[in-house]
Amino acid sequence: MPPRRLDLDTVRAALDAQLIALDEPPYDGPDRLDHVLATLVAAVARAYDGGADPERDAVRLTVRHLLDRLALRAPGRSVEVRVPPYAAVQCVEGPRHTRGTPPNVIEMAPRTWIELATGRLTWAEAVIRPATSASGPRADLSPYVPVD
Repeated sequence: MPPRRLDLDTVRAALDAQLIALDEPPYDGPDRLDHVLATLVAAVARAYDGGADPERDAVRLTVRHLLDRLALRAPGRSVEVRVPPYAAVQCVEGPRHTRGTPPNVIEMAPRTWIELATGRLTWAEAVIRPATSASGPRADLSPYVPVD
């Protein structure tokens, strides 16, 4: 499944809102989507590090971007990774799931996913968090994280 195409202006607006919430100046770097997304991920991480709740749009776009990176790194359809309420992807090679609830499901909170996907948290640390569930024999992301 190809990654979602994120709109540069939407990502840039979310980044600027997050930077302002962090009392930082608006983004003035290159207008390349990959650079703006990397800066957004870092800004959301700084908000969490500072004990603040990041801006909702910033978290939503960060979660989607990092899930897309996972799907590119681990192509397939045998595991469904859900980060409610923002997004879900199917990934990891293996038997393809087509109907009903997939046999291999991972679900976690947005903060947990962001920390896991960026290497700030290991798979072992993520799965013991109360807001994380992983079921099925292929529900293990340790070979695929961090995604950046």
